[in-house]
Amino acid sequence: MKKLLLFAAIAVFGLSNMNAQETKFGVKAGVDFASAKAKVQGFSITVSETGFYVGGFAEVGVSDAFTFQPEVLYVSINDFDQISIPLMAKFGVSEKIDVLAGPALGFLLDSVDGQKSFNYGIEAGAAYDITEELFVEARYNIGLANLIENAPSGVSTKLSGFFVGLGYKL
Repeated sequence: MKKLLLFAAIAVFGLSNMNAQETKFGVKAGVDFASAKAKVQGFSITVSETGFYVGGFAEVGVSDAFTFQPEVLYVSINDFDQISIPLMAKFGVSEKIDVLAGPALGFLLDSVDGQKSFNYGIEAGAAYDITEELFVEARYNIGLANLIENAPSGVSTKLSGFFVGLGYKL
């Protein structure tokens, strides 16, 4: 897992050097409203918790309206601390508003026996630029990975979350 995490971090920041004159870096932090949904034989239960996230990102300009935004975030939610690596496509819909969508990879730091440590999902959201440097953002992550190892048919646990936060472009 450490090798995969190192590779992902190198890839995220290595890709940002593709077009240095169009690349910006930044930091972000906020609150995560997470939910873990467990299903067993047609029954389901959802547990919700609130946590926080903090991390960095790169904005790699592709065109005037499109940016690739890889991120590395530490997400803390009681028993589900993870390193999250969203790989977002960012589309400018106006001068101050962007929509974002893309896959997100996660590496659970507190996994226990019978639980997978690799998580993945799809994220989508929007950002509003308050100034050139400061922005607010809201996203939803739909967890797609079943976090139970060797789960029998009809048994699953998935982790999703709603993120709200502030970011600052350096």
